[in-house]
Amino acid sequence: QVQLVESGGGLVQAGDSLRLSCVASGRTFSSYIMGWFRQAPGKERTFVATIARSGERTYYADSVKGRFTISRDNAKNTVYLQMNSLKSEDTAVYYCAARVGIGVLTHESYYDSWGQGTQVTVSS
Repeated sequence: QVQLVESGGGLVQAGDSLRLSCVASGRTFSSYIMGWFRQAPGKERTFVATIARSGERTYYADSVKGRFTISRDNAKNTVYLQMNSLKSEDTAVYYCAARVGIGVLTHESYYDSWGQGTQVTVSS
């Protein structure tokens, strides 16, 4: 497993942008599939985006497609989530997750490392 630390959350207004970062410990970051998930108050955690270990493939939830972009910098052991045109319904705690493997993963049960989460609040 790998240690993950998210940052970049905050309070923004609808229509604003925010970039989340997730830094991983260790020297094998390029072996990991990375994902972002979110959990709104009173709701289950849901998939947001995932990226393959070299960044060659990405996949998004329909609710964020065209607004959010996942990327990674393997030299910095970091995965990003650029969030544009934020809506009130994007308000949630955002978690990054990791799993050694090939391709992308959309279900949380496949990930075995999780960060502590970062709060994103979008006011309308």
